[in-house]
Amino acid sequence: MWRSVVARAALSRREGARSFCKSQNPKVPSFSKTLTQAESPHLSTRVSPNTYFLLQNPRFFSQISTNHSDSDSHLSEAEQSSEGFADNGDTRLENFAPDVEIHGVVDQDYVGFDDNRDAQLDSFASGDGVFGNPEQSNDAKWDSFATGEGSGDAHMETFGSGDGEGQVYEIDVEQLENLLSLLQSTVDGSLESSLDGMGLTLHEEFVVKVLETRLVLGENMIRFFKWGMKEKPEFKITSCVVDALVRGICCDLKKKDAYALWDLIKEIGEKENGVLNVEALNDLIGLFSKLGKGKAALEVFNSFGDFGCVPNVDTYYFTIEALSRRSFFDWALCICEKMLEAGSLPENEKVGKIISWLCKGRKAKDAHSVYLLAKEKNQYPPQSSVNFLISSLCREDKTVELALEMLDNFPEEARKYAIKPFSAVIRGLCRMRDVDGAKRLLSKMIVEGPPPGNAVFNSIINGYSKAGDLGEAMQIKKLMESRGLKPDVYTYTVILSGYANGGQMEEACKVLSEAKKNHPTLSPVTYHTLIRGYCKLEEFNKALELLGEMKDFGVQPNVDEYNKLIQSLCLKALDWETAEKLLEEMKEKGLHLNGITGGLIRAVKEMEEEELLLG
Repeated sequence: MWRSVVARAALSRREGARSFCKSQNPKVPSFSKTLTQAESPHLSTRVSPNTYFLLQNPRFFSQISTNHSDSDSHLSEAEQSSEGFADNGDTRLENFAPDVEIHGVVDQDYVGFDDNRDAQLDSFASGDGVFGNPEQSNDAKWDSFATGEGSGDAHMETFGSGDGEGQVYEIDVEQLENLLSLLQSTVDGSLESSLDGMGLTLHEEFVVKVLETRLVLGENMIRFFKWGMKEKPEFKITSCVVDALVRGICCDLKKKDAYALWDLIKEIGEKENGVLNVEALNDLIGLFSKLGKGKAALEVFNSFGDFGCVPNVDTYYFTIEALSRRSFFDWALCICEKMLEAGSLPENEKVGKIISWLCKGRKAKDAHSVYLLAKEKNQYPPQSSVNFLISSLCREDKTVELALEMLDNFPEEARKYAIKPFSAVIRGLCRMRDVDGAKRLLSKMIVEGPPPGNAVFNSIINGYSKAGDLGEAMQIKKLMESRGLKPDVYTYTVILSGYANGGQMEEACKVLSEAKKNHPTLSPVTYHTLIRGYCKLEEFNKALELLGEMKDFGVQPNVDEYNKLIQSLCLKALDWETAEKLLEEMKEKGLHLNGITGGLIRAVKEMEEEELLLG
């Protein structure tokens, strides 16, 4: 498109000559010119093509000279020579090009050779046009070829001007450069007046070239487009032009240009039928998505029907992406439902992203529907997205079973490294108080993988402890140890909590002794559980002993331990004196009792003093 008319014509001539030599069996040139003249070193470098052809093909010349009376020989040798000439057509033309200036090629002639090949071969075989009338000889045709006489010039004028049906339009390079210089610079309100003075003719190819040029300001693109619609009747708005405009604006992520483009697209859609296509609208939705404008992207999606377009896979994906980026998950779900109804899913990577977005929006069940459709279509989202879906399903009790079913679809290789999703299902089952189901899954993990760790065992132990089934809890602890795993502080604490809640303080103390042997440092929560158990049984002395033991064992009591003891001493034992000592101890350690509990000590103390006065 960038070549001038002369350059384009020269290129067409050379290609025409090459096509002529390669694709056709050339007619034998006449001998109106002598070899001695052609071979003379004093001749001009410009020689006739038929003479040069004979000089380059002596075998062809000698055979024709000796057998010109025999038409059969003419046919045989001519065919052989034609084959050789066709095979070496490029070499001949490369040698010929520096010496001969070709003025024109009649495109219709060499294009028509393919259609008239049979007629030409028949003429060649009979000798007509080869050794007949010299005016009809090949010399005359070669001379016409070399000088450009005949219909070639007229054809080239039409070709260069772009007149007529199906002709190639040539861009005015100078005019294009001037226009681009104007559009690539920052201009004020005088852009339209500057365009008026340029005398532009807005052919489709010219406009597309302008819109596809980089560094053209998006605002100027839109103003130029609107000016063409208003001022240039020959400017035809086509899908190709609109696509180029959208692509040009989408290169620069500018919110102002994006909204201006959308207004222009709506204007075009109202005036022109069938011009807007899905690809251009998808690009616009993608632009709004990158700019974080989910509502605008949704508006474009909702306009598809008005523009006579049907959403495709990319339409749904880009719209869901745009809405999810702005956390409009309810709207994103509506688009997702339409996508599922259409049975249209993007490729696996994008399916995984849609699943993850819905999970982030707390719509795991809907994300599971996307997963099921992908499974029906033999599509497999990335494993990371599947793992995220399982974890999200386990957040709610009513969807844990869906997550459990998904575990059965894990590939054998992926299952070895899927400890996180399996652990999530175990925790969900225990939260639902389906500890037996969690135990069955644990047994399956031991046999098939992934190998369970401390977290999985602790979840089941905690589930049985809360259910008051301490016997099963201890069995799981033993199974844990048999697999070479060491119970941690959390393991002992949940078992202690189960015994303490059941009032089995003797068993709880045994577990505490075992914990102290295996772990040099325990958690304050471990002691707090026991202290609470003793206070519940109103065995305050043992509770105070545990408080002292904590200090000796390197565990510093926190506000919870003191608060629980002080409340129990005041409300149950009415021992405000011991409670007051604990309060002073707290102050020495920099701990502060809440106001309600502090007021409780004063209230009990005043009540006792009143009783003494009254008594």
